[in-house]
Amino acid sequence: MSTAVLGRRTGRRALPRVINYVLLLLALLLFAVPLYWLFSTSVKAPSDVYSWPIQWWPTSLRLANFSDAWQAAPFDRFFLNSVITTVIGTALEVGNAILSAYAFAFVRFRWKRPLLILMLGSMMLPGHVTLLVNYITLGNLGWINTYQGLILPGIGSAFAMFLILQQMRQVPIDLIEAARLDGAGHARRLWSLVLPICRPMILTATLIVMIGKWNDFVWPLIATNTASMRTLPIGLMYLRSQEGYTEWGHLMAGTVMTAAPMLILFFLAQRTIVGGLAAGAVR
Repeated sequence: MSTAVLGRRTGRRALPRVINYVLLLLALLLFAVPLYWLFSTSVKAPSDVYSWPIQWWPTSLRLANFSDAWQAAPFDRFFLNSVITTVIGTALEVGNAILSAYAFAFVRFRWKRPLLILMLGSMMLPGHVTLLVNYITLGNLGWINTYQGLILPGIGSAFAMFLILQQMRQVPIDLIEAARLDGAGHARRLWSLVLPICRPMILTATLIVMIGKWNDFVWPLIATNTASMRTLPIGLMYLRSQEGYTEWGHLMAGTVMTAAPMLILFFLAQRTIVGGLAAGAVR
């Protein structure tokens, strides 16, 4: 085969690879540039924020933006509320998802398939559909502006249940039957056999649920009416009302303080998330 033919074939194979790299680079810029602008603006002086042409790198680091933002709004209370609602809400939601997934995977009961279809079909409805009903229910119970009002309406997650169910379906049924014949009950089988096998997917579901609860804005805004019960996403709106649209350094500093915990968690656990989702996709 001639050198010219080999060169043409090599060029044809290399072209899709180059296109892929260009598309990946564009996607990276699409996500990285706004993130960089957020972090750089949080340490800029007002003169750098409003300078023209655009000042991509601050002339001097103004770390006082973080302390100013912290003092302009009760971020300590916002942070505490976010931690409480995220940790407790995630534990309850994932625990509920694990029990539901185990029941659908290994327990025989009437109407199991229609109930599963109904639960999965609920994922097709936007969450805002239930806002009014949940708010009226909380009002009747006297749970407005309380932690139980913030946490309990969100502990049912068909999405987390579906992820864990897909992993549980890969557990060999022979292992479950062997454990049953040895006298292990459902609790023992779940704790000693199913949970260790499904650990990657459970961790993935936990991280996804945790990030969603930390960033939730609409429900905490509706279910609370005092600053002492607000969470961090609502705190940013409170900070904007205090600082207006002029102190962008303070607003961006508050945004960094809000987003940083989940960004760090995501970067540390991204392999777990991707690996768990890939494992659940293979049956």
